[in-house]
Amino acid sequence: MAPIAIITVTFSPGKHLWDFVNSVPAATTQGAHVVMVDNGSTDGAPEAVAAAEHSMPVELVNSGGNIGYGAAMNLGARHLRELREAGEIDDEFFVISNPDVVFGPGCVDAMVEVAGRNPRAGAVGPVIKEADGSAYPSAREIPGLLSGIGHALLGPIWPGNPWTVRYMNQSDMRRERLAGWLSGSCLLLRWDAFASVDGFDERYFMYMEDVDLGDRLAKAGWTNVFTPSAEIAHAQGHSASKHPEISLNAHHQSAYRFQADRLRGPLYAPVRWVLKAGLTVRCTVAIWWAKRELARESA
Repeated sequence: MAPIAIITVTFSPGKHLWDFVNSVPAATTQGAHVVMVDNGSTDGAPEAVAAAEHSMPVELVNSGGNIGYGAAMNLGARHLRELREAGEIDDEFFVISNPDVVFGPGCVDAMVEVAGRNPRAGAVGPVIKEADGSAYPSAREIPGLLSGIGHALLGPIWPGNPWTVRYMNQSDMRRERLAGWLSGSCLLLRWDAFASVDGFDERYFMYMEDVDLGDRLAKAGWTNVFTPSAEIAHAQGHSASKHPEISLNAHHQSAYRFQADRLRGPLYAPVRWVLKAGLTVRCTVAIWWAKRELARESA
């Protein structure tokens, strides 16, 4: 059996990258071929990891700058095309992952097994464990306009509001089930499914690209399957939390793009205008609050 490809996108990942690579061998019995697509790291971690000895191939591909998460993942997938055609990597599945993920033992094997039982599974996602042992709600419904607005406005101050509860869909993380979309922090993808939707939409710089991918996979006739039989740990937001003005701007822009793409035409123009104005105001407030909290922590 050919090794399975694992693509990660790096942006000064620090020590997390070492933990990520070191966790790969125990995650799969078929072997792995790791590709790190670097988006302009300045900490030297990707170069150091690529230069070290490993029990598997670990390649470094430079994107030429910070081109965004989805574009970098697409670049990694294109980079692997020749290896796939030559039969040097698994022809059916590959894995995408953040570099601050630690795979649990047998994690990749478990996702491959689930995908094998579900021939229309375009994506399979694992359970993501938080530091306190709880499961992060990584398998959610596609946000509609009203539920998205309700979650965005009330989520931070009233986590139990019905729109957030429906969107997070966090009531059942203990059984295998279908989801509207799966967290892009770690996914097993079927090559044919990924190709059928032309991969990630590169207009998304960061955030919501996994929501968009899950939605487009479903519309193309594939399914998104969550499985608790595969487990990862994820040090979420280690880079984004340091730069709220970048991450929050990107998050709100992506949220607008996702809804605007699904509310096209002159009939929905007033809705798009109101949505854009509301998200602009919310983003401004969120950045102010985040910077205030960072200043308080550093004081």
